[in-house]
Amino acid sequence: MFEKLVDVEKRYDELSNQLQDPDVVTNQENYRNIMKEYKQLTPLIEKFREYKAAQNAEKEALEILNDSTADKDFKELADEELAQAKADIERFSEELKILLIPVDPNDERNVIVEIRGGAGGDEAALFANSLYRMYSMYAESRRWKTELINANETELGGFKEVSFMIEGEGVYSRLKFESGVHRVQRVPETETQGRIHTSTVTVAVLPEAEDVEIDINPADLQIDTFRSSGAGGQHINKTESAIRITHLPTGVVVECQDERSQHKNREKAMKVLRSRLYEAKMAEQTEKIAGERRLQVGTGDRSERIRTYNYPQGRVSDHRIGLTLYKIEQILNGDLDEIIDALITADRAEKLKGSEE
Repeated sequence: MFEKLVDVEKRYDELSNQLQDPDVVTNQENYRNIMKEYKQLTPLIEKFREYKAAQNAEKEALEILNDSTADKDFKELADEELAQAKADIERFSEELKILLIPVDPNDERNVIVEIRGGAGGDEAALFANSLYRMYSMYAESRRWKTELINANETELGGFKEVSFMIEGEGVYSRLKFESGVHRVQRVPETETQGRIHTSTVTVAVLPEAEDVEIDINPADLQIDTFRSSGAGGQHINKTESAIRITHLPTGVVVECQDERSQHKNREKAMKVLRSRLYEAKMAEQTEKIAGERRLQVGTGDRSERIRTYNYPQGRVSDHRIGLTLYKIEQILNGDLDEIIDALITADRAEKLKGSEE
């Protein structure tokens, strides 16, 4: 492991020198690529240097303890420093193992989030709206940009389905574990007997695909235009600006009717289509990797029940890692970091276990 780190440190120093080169600085695209790699390596190299400093401290403490001419007080101090250095070496070693786990190449991508009401009719649609609000508030707290792509509203103010883009630093790395079935248990306002109803909502988090990664043949597309419409006559548009694109080879259908411009709707719809096809391609590649273990935090399968929001008990439970938090109101107001951090930790632990095996 540490031989590899010496080579990585050399690469890091090379990148650092390149960032000082005026020729590199003036070439914006090249500069961005070098800076991106430099930033990715920084936490690993900083930790490696802490590890080497602890090794040096251990060596110096041992030299003092083995020096017959050193006085007693000096040796006592060296003994304390040796114990601290050994503890640091062990801790830094474990932290380095985690930092050496291969990074998901999609982690820095923007995402397209698709939320669909499942079992439960109007109640599911209302909860789909609650989840849309939750992710929007979480994005706002992290200073990410949110942009609506498509929304199919209900009369009661819910969403049969809603899709939106979130742009920012490390968005996919934080939201990728949100894909799956979210279950809600609560008493609907229309329920006169006070009975708790269970409804489900499906969430899909798709990494945004670049044009060059997914080659779409225009001949494979069926593009239809229609008039935008919304519940209660909202967003009625007299022109046919809404777009529906069907990818004929796969049967994937995407719609966008948020913008009044047909061109903008088409652009957004193509982004969604590319991301869906990219996700399908990723899933196919994952299946082909022989013996790849299924992560404890889930497969990202939209049919997998991942979380329950229980209103009467005020709790949210993530079933993949056995985490239960009694702060449903804060979570639905976008306070997701505690859950997301726990999911990332579980994912890293599982990957570390797999690499050791």
